[in-house]
Amino acid sequence: MPRILPTMILAALLLVGWEAYCRLAEVSPLILPAPSGVLRALAQNRAEIGMHAGVTLGVATLGFSLSICFAFATSVLLHFVGWAERGLMPLFVASQTIPLVALAPLMILWFGFGLLPKVLLVILVTFFPMLLSLLSGYRQTPAAFRELLGSMGANRMEIFRRAALPSARPAFLAGLRISATYAIVATIFAEYAGARRGLGIYILSAKNNFRADLVLAAVVVSACLTLTLLGALRLIDRWTAKGPEARNHA
Repeated sequence: MPRILPTMILAALLLVGWEAYCRLAEVSPLILPAPSGVLRALAQNRAEIGMHAGVTLGVATLGFSLSICFAFATSVLLHFVGWAERGLMPLFVASQTIPLVALAPLMILWFGFGLLPKVLLVILVTFFPMLLSLLSGYRQTPAAFRELLGSMGANRMEIFRRAALPSARPAFLAGLRISATYAIVATIFAEYAGARRGLGIYILSAKNNFRADLVLAAVVVSACLTLTLLGALRLIDRWTAKGPEARNHA
């Protein structure tokens, strides 16, 4: 509570100021709805927004899970095969320079309006931070630990499993948190480019109907989804940081 209290106070002050400005300046709700109007729209349309949010969360979770697997497998390959890292890393870096505004419509054009293009876009956006964090974590393994395991007859794979992987854990979790902030955004952007359901298409529809309150309501929900994903990662971090005995009593 002491850590989040300043954030809560600042957020409350911003919302109060926003509400007061909209009321005193008599701003049109079509341009800038007050926070109370956004909450009212969210409450009145909670069933529809919840349905679209569930679709977005499902796509983001699937894409993020596959991205974790892909990033880990790629990191192991690049760690053990030096020429693969020299050859593939520039391509991975170049893939991150492609703007989503150009890539998302192409994904829809190539793969249609189904699940595949959205999952691929989430993977493309989220895997690179995790890949870099894993490779950085592998390199942080103490040399003395490697030498000790080598002197005890451990091969390269055993050294990787017993030394490199534990050393990479903090960096990997940091990369996970960074990528998690992109997962929901990438999914919404893909849905915005073309979809039948999801927060992205809901935002597009609300914008076309000049419903700024519904647009902001969907934005609030997307922010909550991102915070939920980050909270789940924090719980996983705390749980995996415990020893076996602590986990058994958890």
